[in-house]
Amino acid sequence: MKNLTTLLCFVFCFMTVKAQDIKRPESYNYTRAVEAIQQENYQEALDFLNMEIEENPKNGYAFAWIAAIRQHYQEYGRAITALDQALKYIPKKDKTYRTWVYSNKADVYQELDEYDKALECISLAIAADPTDKSSFEKRAQLLFEQEKYAQADLDYQKMIELAPGDVMGYMGLGRNQKMQNNYDAAIEQFNYAIKLSPDYASGYSFRGECYLLQGKYNEAATDIVRALEINYDNKAFYHMQQLADSSITAIATKLRVQAAKEPNENTWPYYLGVVHERKDNYKKAISYYKDALKLETNPIIANRISSCYEDLGNYSEALRYINMAIQADSTNEDFLRIRALIYDATGNTQESIGDWDKYISMDPEYYYGYYRRGWVKDHTGDAEGAIEDYTTSIELEPRYSYAYINRGVLYKLIGEKELAKKDFEEVIARDTLLEESHTIYALFHLGKVQEAKDLIQKLLSKNEDASNCYEAACLYSLADETETSLEFLRKALEKGNRKFNHIKRDRDLTNLRATSGYTELIEEFEEKWQKELSSDQFDLTIEGEEKTVEIPFSKDGGVCKVRCQINGLPLHFIFDTGASDVSISSVEATFMLKNDYLKPSDIIGKQNYINANGDITEGTVINLRKVNFGGLELTNIKASVVKNQSAPLLLGQSVLSRLGRIEIDNNAKVLKVTYREKK
Repeated sequence: MKNLTTLLCFVFCFMTVKAQDIKRPESYNYTRAVEAIQQENYQEALDFLNMEIEENPKNGYAFAWIAAIRQHYQEYGRAITALDQALKYIPKKDKTYRTWVYSNKADVYQELDEYDKALECISLAIAADPTDKSSFEKRAQLLFEQEKYAQADLDYQKMIELAPGDVMGYMGLGRNQKMQNNYDAAIEQFNYAIKLSPDYASGYSFRGECYLLQGKYNEAATDIVRALEINYDNKAFYHMQQLADSSITAIATKLRVQAAKEPNENTWPYYLGVVHERKDNYKKAISYYKDALKLETNPIIANRISSCYEDLGNYSEALRYINMAIQADSTNEDFLRIRALIYDATGNTQESIGDWDKYISMDPEYYYGYYRRGWVKDHTGDAEGAIEDYTTSIELEPRYSYAYINRGVLYKLIGEKELAKKDFEEVIARDTLLEESHTIYALFHLGKVQEAKDLIQKLLSKNEDASNCYEAACLYSLADETETSLEFLRKALEKGNRKFNHIKRDRDLTNLRATSGYTELIEEFEEKWQKELSSDQFDLTIEGEEKTVEIPFSKDGGVCKVRCQINGLPLHFIFDTGASDVSISSVEATFMLKNDYLKPSDIIGKQNYINANGDITEGTVINLRKVNFGGLELTNIKASVVKNQSAPLLLGQSVLSRLGRIEIDNNAKVLKVTYREKK
């Protein structure tokens, strides 16, 4: 939908202000189409545009709209046809629209992986208007993706020439140098970008990445934390975890310092939880996550706590926290996935299958749900149902080798030897380098036992972790070498494997389970595990009495509107569980600033946002000191200012997640907010 969003910008900017000597359409059907697109009623808009073309077949602007909608529906052939008609009829002196059409045509060809045609189109856009910086930026990106860095540099330099104070040209030059491993040269460009815009998070995250690649971990940590401080930068979040792999001391120290500076900001203990979870320090991660959860009720944090408990083998606590996450957000399919895995690990197969059923209903075209449901059915002895699910998984994603392995084993068990052989051969054909753990089973079942042993030893030489040790235990059990299998199972348990229910039913360990050594080993580690659980003193429940408040809402155009007070100013906001944060239009923000509801110190800076169309836009970020929602008062909420003056006021997750569990009662027209009142 990028093309639609871009075109909307043109509409808002140029509907009332026309270029000199350029007459743009004002007909009824055309105007109604514009209004429909503004309201995201694209089919209605298309109907009006088709009527417009019937009456005015040379309306190039209408064809531009049609192309935008066709691209939105991924009808690329029709989009190209409409774009060609737009170029035929839009006056050549209307540089703005012709540039947009060429640029949009480049987008279509890029979607079709025809990069030469995309480059040709964006070059025509530049020829139409050599002063349009965005066209140079788009062409530079296309060249970057084709690793034509020298040519991309020329466009980035042109961007700097057109807008010397804008950071994007310098960022592009720096990124190109980084991709060529010229880290010092890249850092030099990022340094200048940061001087131009000290509140631009990407300058720090890109520079931090270069420091990380150079092994300068303290410098990397400083930049990564700064980027996170500015706007929770996604790139910084990723490299924060990469840095934890190399130097957890450097990044954890910087995060702890930031947490001390902002003790009421829950993101810093959350980040500390993430880096410790990354290093498998699950108890410490849980402790930090719970600190974050005390500051802000958030299903994502509850989910992370659940995952840590699952890795520790504490399934009762894992289930408790994932249920907490699901109760707060039942629409998140990933939460269902995790609960289904926990149910399976504890032997609650029917509950697990029930969650996989829900998961599949939420995303029926995703292969993984079928694979995992087949896995659980396999455990219950439902071979036919498991084979059906594995087959569906393979049809949806033929590259996922585990489905072939499991289906092949079932085929072998029911006597379909040729079908089994075909699946095992498919696994080996897909693993051309023979470096994947699942390939050892394909080799074994094809009778290539020594090759399977050689492969597992190769994997162990690279990483003798709990997972590879468990795979070795399974392989040697299948080969009926139970002593060796027992040794590797012990290593897997020593390294943290606590999936006892799975170990007890894994058919690959059938031979091993027949030995006395297996029974003694499992009893030994189950006893140790129980002691670990009983000595767990870090499991503190969230304190406070649970209360429920009912907040009236009104319906307007199919959306819920609620009354809020922002720094004492009464406003009506749209209650939007899909929005990431609070957003207000520039009109309200300007009014608040002029009337002392906002102070200059409340303006934090700028931030890039990804909107519902997947497009990145830049907006001003402000701090709302007090947000009162139905008598519940929250402090220091970050909000974005939307430049579009007609944009609705949205109350998003940055407030909602801090309130507690929210239910919508459409009959009574109230929002029921259940929260814990802190003691």
